[in-house]
Amino acid sequence: MDRSTRLHLVGRITYYVGWIALACGGLVHLNIAKALFAAMSLTKRNLLEVSVMCFVICVASEVRTLASTERGLSSVVKTPAVP
Repeated sequence: MDRSTRLHLVGRITYYVGWIALACGGLVHLNIAKALFAAMSLTKRNLLEVSVMCFVICVASEVRTLASTERGLSSVVKTPAVP
């Protein structure tokens, strides 16, 4: 597994974790399963912060993946073809 694949995997995992945290925050906001999240000491603000943090990590991972992929492609393109 190369670096860009790992970064893409991290981006994908944090993307889905962010959506799950955002959905859980919505459930707490709608007073559904509020007792469950209160028992775990998770408030709406904590769930929002986790979802935002996961989305930021996701975006950073995807940008780094694209940057490393473009850098790798540009070095291949610049190499002259040998007949």
